[in-house]
Amino acid sequence: GVEVGPQPQGVARADILDKMRKIVKHGLDFVQLFNEGKEFPPCTIEVFKIMEKVDYPRNKNDEIIAIIHPKLQDQDWQPLNNGDPLFLTLDGKVIPYQGNCTVYPTFINEAAYYEKKQAFVKTERIKLTAKHLRSSVS
Repeated sequence: GVEVGPQPQGVARADILDKMRKIVKHGLDFVQLFNEGKEFPPCTIEVFKIMEKVDYPRNKNDEIIAIIHPKLQDQDWQPLNNGDPLFLTLDGKVIPYQGNCTVYPTFINEAAYYEKKQAFVKTERIKLTAKHLRSSVS
């Protein structure tokens, strides 16, 4: 499966659909070239590895007491450093990020995740290295 977003639930966006088509086409091109015996050289790519899901701050009755800070909203995949604004309480107090390393939040404030108690997902940026690849089928 391929998930391309973000986009609101029930909304079809031409730009997102175009990105999805391009991703699927690249995947199918790779499969065809691999099946034809093309050798792919070693490569290194940066990826984002999920560290943990982060919930909204809640009170003792399990009610959300803060929202995503405006400086974090729409900043998926951007670095979040210790002390950066994270949440904003309903009475205007800033709750900063408290972490010992830079993280890269994603799925920030997505409506589909409210019921899952997820304000965003913390990821870390890592490098993966792949050896050369070639089909063993002739």
